Amino acid sequence: MVKRSGAYGGILHEVVEHNGVLYLAGVVAEDPKMDVAAQMRDITRQIDEVLAANGSSKDHLLTALIFITDMKQKPAMNEVWKAWLAPKHLPTRATIGVADLDGYMLEVVVTAAKP
Repeated sequence: MVKRSGAYGGILHEVVEHNGVLYLAGVVAEDPKMDVAAQMRDITRQIDEVLAANGSSKDHLLTALIFITDMKQKPAMNEVWKAWLAPKHLPTRATIGVADLDGYMLEVVVTAAKP
């Protein structure tokens, strides 16, 4: 069975659950004017909240896709990422450079297991 929650703007759901796997929509910072580290901290906070609301946590992340508009900012982003996740719970990950994210520097898409 597929469960969808958090309808947004008639174009997506915040979370889709299927067979114990949570698929989260892309997450951006609440304030696009923040620097990349602050945006990543805000994004990880939001991911923590959404996962908790859906019966999971960052320890159950399976994979992550990170879209970034300036690859020179990747080291600052990685510092926040490393501080957020325990080394034994790292998901698979790809970081993809993109030209534009509507004024944001980052967008993160994650998939997590539901224990």
